[in-house]
Amino acid sequence: MATLNLRRFSKPEMLRKIDRSHLITFFEPYTEYLSGRGIELPSAAAENGLDYTVMSNVLLNPNTSTPPEMSEALYYINEMSTPEGFDLIQEAIADTEIDVSISEDAAYGDLALQVWVQDRNIIERLHAEQFLFRPRSFEYFKCTRETIPDFEEPSEETITALEADLDEWFAKKRRGRASKVFSYVKDDFVWFLVRHGEPFTRESIIKDGESKSLFYRPEKYDVIVYNPENGEIRMNARSKGEKELYRTKFGLHLFGDSEFFDGKSKFTLEPLRESGSASILCDDIEGIDWVRLKELQIYWGGTHKEIEIRKAEDIFASLEERDRSIPNGGRLSKASFQIKFADSKTPRAVTLSSGNRAQFKRDDDAEVLEKWLIRRGFVISGSEDNGE
Repeated sequence: MATLNLRRFSKPEMLRKIDRSHLITFFEPYTEYLSGRGIELPSAAAENGLDYTVMSNVLLNPNTSTPPEMSEALYYINEMSTPEGFDLIQEAIADTEIDVSISEDAAYGDLALQVWVQDRNIIERLHAEQFLFRPRSFEYFKCTRETIPDFEEPSEETITALEADLDEWFAKKRRGRASKVFSYVKDDFVWFLVRHGEPFTRESIIKDGESKSLFYRPEKYDVIVYNPENGEIRMNARSKGEKELYRTKFGLHLFGDSEFFDGKSKFTLEPLRESGSASILCDDIEGIDWVRLKELQIYWGGTHKEIEIRKAEDIFASLEERDRSIPNGGRLSKASFQIKFADSKTPRAVTLSSGNRAQFKRDDDAEVLEKWLIRRGFVISGSEDNGE
């Protein structure tokens, strides 16, 4: 789990913003622990008796006897006790029994706490979903089959089996057994969010005027997106090992084949050299107003592994002014484009690498981008794939 940071529960006045009876109900399972820390919980019906100052101090200073499930609950409740979280929760519980059970005067923390008590999965899922659109760099892996099977939303048993396999790998890599997979079936893509632990870290902190150590396991989110139309998967993960893990295990558990996604290259930048400025035309792509090539890397290799980098506001316009073109030699290894999308006044950067990596500012750009890449020849077809 991420570092416990109870900033919304850290002061007595913040605790008072949560309905007292709901707060007591939440803490009742931890009565023995709280009693050992000097807090005697009153009944939920009592008018007083809850010492907010002492409670705040206990929450700010967890010890080895602090129930992990209480800390985890407070972490998620805290994270979702925001205006944005409030709206997300309300949308998620609309027209449900939980919605009916919560009064109309529930505040931010009130709503998050009450929903957690009734169904913690709602809060965990909404918290996880906030990470979906944060990634910026994705690597693509193609399906090896000629016929793409129909996608079936994975059952709870399938997800549990997938989590178990992921845990085996993460545990061997000293990242703990705490992985959780969330699935989100969208209109055109299926999103999977993998929450897992990172190696333990130790930080030096100041506590009560003294230098001490804080030892904890950070939390990490990886994103995997499946395209049912072409059987392709793209993922945002940090290490080569994690990407290989997801490539094989998602193939195995979703389609019964660990090599369903073969990992071969997807992109080529050769159209930039072969077609020049025509390679970035976009008149036939709804959603894109214009495209400019801003940066190009050419790998020359050799003994010193030379890389040439060219930059300009518009590389093709600059080359045309000097009656030049992209050199015939060297491998085009990376290109950065400035793309004006129809839904934005400000153009956004997109970077493409030969192989299978694409980087862009917003993941909801993916669909229109891939149409443009396919039509301009940047996507390698199966017959052309050289495994680069």
